[in-house]
Amino acid sequence: MKQGIELDHVTRIVDGETYLSNISMTLEPGGFYVLLGRTRAGKTSLLRLLAGLDRPTTGTVKQDGMDVTRRAAGQRNVAMVYQQFVNYPSLTVYENIASPLRLRKTVSQEEIDRKVRETAKKLRLDALLQRLPAELSGGQQQRTAMARALAKDADLLLLDEPLANLDYKLREEMRVEIRRLFQGRHDAVVVYATADPVEALLLGGNIVVIDEGQVIQRGATLDVYHAPATERVGEVFSDPQMNVLPADVTDGAQKQIRFADDVQFPLPAHLKELPASTYRLGIRANHVRLTQGAESDIRVPAHVEIAETSGSETLVHATHGKTTLTAQVEGVIRVAPGTKIDLYLDAGRLFAFEKNGRLAAAAPRTAMTAPKD
Repeated sequence: MKQGIELDHVTRIVDGETYLSNISMTLEPGGFYVLLGRTRAGKTSLLRLLAGLDRPTTGTVKQDGMDVTRRAAGQRNVAMVYQQFVNYPSLTVYENIASPLRLRKTVSQEEIDRKVRETAKKLRLDALLQRLPAELSGGQQQRTAMARALAKDADLLLLDEPLANLDYKLREEMRVEIRRLFQGRHDAVVVYATADPVEALLLGGNIVVIDEGQVIQRGATLDVYHAPATERVGEVFSDPQMNVLPADVTDGAQKQIRFADDVQFPLPAHLKELPASTYRLGIRANHVRLTQGAESDIRVPAHVEIAETSGSETLVHATHGKTTLTAQVEGVIRVAPGTKIDLYLDAGRLFAFEKNGRLAAAAPRTAMTAPKD
């Protein structure tokens, strides 16, 4: 019976630098896990350790109850897809997909042919089987690498930011394919690493948030998105980065929140139980508007620093005192630096973090929505 992967107090130190620190977790068979973290957070280090390409300095790795800590990658039933398009350049698409099956020696040619053609069809490569990798587009090359990993039927399938080098349209298409192909892989454990919070949300499943070599939260992806355990988790799981405002909850007959000296507002319903203290309020950029959307919106006067247009949306960066806020709004907005504007914060979407960074309160799930891709 499959037992999945178990990491027990795993640490990896290289030349005095800590790549991974005291990681303990279990990855269940049949589970799809998104490993979310910024560049140099430790994602690739963790994947390489799971694959058997690197060994931990301390701690153990078990697969299906067996200690595989010192077992090399070639001795594990694992497949890995990299950010780069890694294929055998002298082999056709057919032979690239067939290569892990041929290594087994016991698989018949008939079974290899069936498996290759079946997998190629799933990834829309069936018309390209006789081409060499150099004759393929970037998306086709990455689909070939994924097909090779799928054909292997590995117990552990690792994907290290496989869409990072593709253009926007291809990324959108392949995100949908990945959900269809890799989720629910029977008894296999699938781990997909990404630095993109939107991609993590679209892939769903379970999430492991990693930062500076440590797992800082894990759970169902939507649960972690709606209730980040700490301010740092909220920042990692937001793109653009979550806005954070230092604020005080005042005591008295009518408790209020005071941000700077000139912005005060009553506590929204989900924050009413907060005791009087100093907090750090968090709000994602897509919940900051340039026009008032509801009576409860919090008006914050600000000065524009810069407006960045990307595709069909604009990021407006503005300052109020020493605090910089970002509004993510639809459409092309042209506004000159230094312009006075009002930002409107959706009070119902505020997070409250304690001074030590821990979550004190979050909006109820019924009031929260994930951002559009």
